[in-house]
Amino acid sequence: MKQLKAEYLFLFLLISCQGPYSALGPAGSAARTISSMFWWLCGAGLAIWLLFVALELYAILVKPGPHDLKKTRLFVIGGGVIFPVIIITISIYFSLAPLPDLVKMAPKGSVVVKVSGLQWWWRVKYPLANDQEIEVANEIWLPVNEPVQFLLSSEDVIHSFWVPSLAGKIDMIPGQTNHLSFTPTKTGHYLGSCAEFCGTSHALMRLDVKVVERKVFDEWLKKQERSVKRTGSPGEVAFVSNGCISCHSVRGISSLGKIGPDLTHVGSRRRIGAGILNNDANQIHRWIDDVDLIKPEAKMPSFKRLPIEERKALAKWLEGLK
Repeated sequence: MKQLKAEYLFLFLLISCQGPYSALGPAGSAARTISSMFWWLCGAGLAIWLLFVALELYAILVKPGPHDLKKTRLFVIGGGVIFPVIIITISIYFSLAPLPDLVKMAPKGSVVVKVSGLQWWWRVKYPLANDQEIEVANEIWLPVNEPVQFLLSSEDVIHSFWVPSLAGKIDMIPGQTNHLSFTPTKTGHYLGSCAEFCGTSHALMRLDVKVVERKVFDEWLKKQERSVKRTGSPGEVAFVSNGCISCHSVRGISSLGKIGPDLTHVGSRRRIGAGILNNDANQIHRWIDDVDLIKPEAKMPSFKRLPIEERKALAKWLEGLK
């Protein structure tokens, strides 16, 4: 029974090393390098630990009596000084050697993604060849097996960009642009978060990253370039007449709003509220009603004062912006 429990525990530990938030299940070149560094350091620590356990067992089990002074000194110096120095030197070498690869720029012509941190969401921009930019929010798409260059900044306080399965943490500092480059190596859906305490809703600042084949990425980017066509629907009218355009842009309707996330294709995103709610009309309606309860101290006010039919129409219209 004890052996069975130990096996279950071992399997549980192995499972915990995987998943969309795992740094030990690398799906990017930078994460793979960091994972290798981690295992080298674990191996070095384990070797030193085993050595000292052996020394302790020897001290406990050895028969009392006089020892050869020369052998004792060699034992202490070799096991207590020389061996740890060798192990630590090797571990430092294998830890520092990959660092230049983690900070180098991606080759010219690589996909560029600009990410800005705000309280408490992510502004994401893709520069295009015509000097234009496509803006989305809280969601990043990347082509697999191609180097990507990230330009990271902050529009208010210090944030930290971290997608554990793809790369390491990089601070986002107001007035400064930091660089991060890596190559996604596996398609899939990965999760990121802010790794620097940035205010009340810091824990509610999440990020969705989707790695896809190049053809799928190009199709997605092309769809994101499209503007919304005016229909005069009740939801569209509610969006314009209630001042939503003061903070949010919907290309084709109004591009004046720059304070909040761009909502041009909000209906195509996996989640809303920076990764904390599923993206459907009911959850959008809930966000419109109780944003201050869902994300404390968020700058968006609640619109519960509007007639319920108007709120429902607005939520349905936003869901339809694919």
